[in-house]
Amino acid sequence: MSSSILSRYLNPEYLKRVADRPIEPHGLVVGNLAGSHKSPLSGFAVEFAGHRDYIPGDDPRHVDWRLYYKRDRLSVKQYEMETNFVCHLLLDISASMRYGDESQQKLLYAAHAAMTLGYSIIGRNDKVSLATFDDQVRDSVPPGKSLTQLYRMINHLDQISPVEKTKMAECLMDLTARMGRREIVIIFSDFLTDLGALETALHGMKYSRHEIVLFQILHPHERSFEFNGMVKFLGLEETDEFLTQAEDVREGYLMAFRRHEAQLDEICRRNAIERVPLETSRNLGNDLVEYLNERLRVRVR
Repeated sequence: MSSSILSRYLNPEYLKRVADRPIEPHGLVVGNLAGSHKSPLSGFAVEFAGHRDYIPGDDPRHVDWRLYYKRDRLSVKQYEMETNFVCHLLLDISASMRYGDESQQKLLYAAHAAMTLGYSIIGRNDKVSLATFDDQVRDSVPPGKSLTQLYRMINHLDQISPVEKTKMAECLMDLTARMGRREIVIIFSDFLTDLGALETALHGMKYSRHEIVLFQILHPHERSFEFNGMVKFLGLEETDEFLTQAEDVREGYLMAFRRHEAQLDEICRRNAIERVPLETSRNLGNDLVEYLNERLRVRVR
């Protein structure tokens, strides 16, 4: 894979900043591999399984100080009762996600966010998968936890082309049926879809006890409608064209957009789902670090 493709989806500055800010699961974690997370199970024997490098934030009680004095390196003891989690990255590649130019295109921004988080997850010896969807599930990369997994996901992203409408609810139900239970699901989309159907699909995920995070990716134009004069609007998922004076429709558009946002917020509140709004004009590294810091603060509380 060429360095130009890697740099399209990975920013070394962002990777360095998220490396010591892990995604810690807020709910139950059950797995069959040694990882860095507490098991929800108790009452079983705890068996030593090996070491891994210390990461800032690890409990000092788990540091193997004897090994430190011998090798001058901080390592953490791992046990069989410590478990891994699987994180599923689900990326909406429908036509509306191609709005925006260059680095501010929603799809590229979302893919960049997904790969940065994927890097952080793999760095903690946890598994990550990737699936893309529009009007159907297009392809998926099964869970893995090596750096090779990151290359597989990037290679998949570099081959997609957003041209179809979204049928998000149907795709999420399809993907839920392929997952295990009690895993983390992160969905990257603009969520400009039928929210009633979306809530039904999210209910299915919650029934399987998944932790769900919605990363809502929007372009600044969609939030503020910064258009003036006579403008021709072209449908990305429809073939319609709409020529109008921007000032005549701004107020109506913003009212409809705010209603949609309020409804999405209410769905997240009712279902205990995290919603992370991201805007493509903002620095992605700053926003991801802020989000990961907040997850750690919530976990500590």
